[in-house]
Amino acid sequence: MSSTEQACWFVLGGDHLVLLDEQGRIPKGARAVLPPHLHTAPFERFDEWDGLPCHLLDLGAEAETGAMAPLRQLMVAGDEEGFRLAGRAWQLATFRRTHRFCGECGAPMTPREGEWAQGCHHGHVVYPRISPCIIVAVRKGPAILLAAHRRHYQADDPMYTVLAGFVEAGENLEQCVAREVFEESGIRVTNVRYVASQPWPFPHSLMMGFTADYESGEIRVQDDELVAAGFFEADRLPRLPPHGTIARRLIEQCLAEAR
Repeated sequence: MSSTEQACWFVLGGDHLVLLDEQGRIPKGARAVLPPHLHTAPFERFDEWDGLPCHLLDLGAEAETGAMAPLRQLMVAGDEEGFRLAGRAWQLATFRRTHRFCGECGAPMTPREGEWAQGCHHGHVVYPRISPCIIVAVRKGPAILLAAHRRHYQADDPMYTVLAGFVEAGENLEQCVAREVFEESGIRVTNVRYVASQPWPFPHSLMMGFTADYESGEIRVQDDELVAAGFFEADRLPRLPPHGTIARRLIEQCLAEAR
């Protein structure tokens, strides 16, 4: 890799932090756009963006990250492709960090040539982990079911979003939708419909988005997951997830269909 090669540079470190340029974007250009100490760093190619190769460097969980920004900043800024590729880079880096040793024999694992995989000297090969999740907007007449989740709750300005959860072994996506909604809110749903999907690098999820209709039940929040939940109409919405998230897309689609 020459020092003059034009590329997109994804420098990661700490916990979901990424190096951005002065405009708040992924650095693009020759290596000279990077800080001097990275001019000879061992980057790896992992994708392509607008005809330019994308190169990845993970500085590690304990790296000095004072010049880095949270990965979510790209999403909030509306840089959807930058967020998608940085998310892909983070999932690959997370895979390397968490698969340093073989789960079968305990031997050290090393990168496989020609594919993004790790292998041990006994021949066991593993690939990046992807965790399937559902995320669903539930509609009741003109209103939508939204909840404030404990993991990112702010008492002074709580964000409300749709319900989500991981798919369990032995269930299909529609069953997961029905189970998660009932477990978290006490609501039973019907007419489950697939909408779209989105990779979600926190840490390695694939979010599969659905809409569904209210069938029965009264709201009863799952205390260890939710702070509050309720049905909201379009003219009385709380603070919502940012644009660029599949949660926001589901909310907007669900409310548009209710008009």
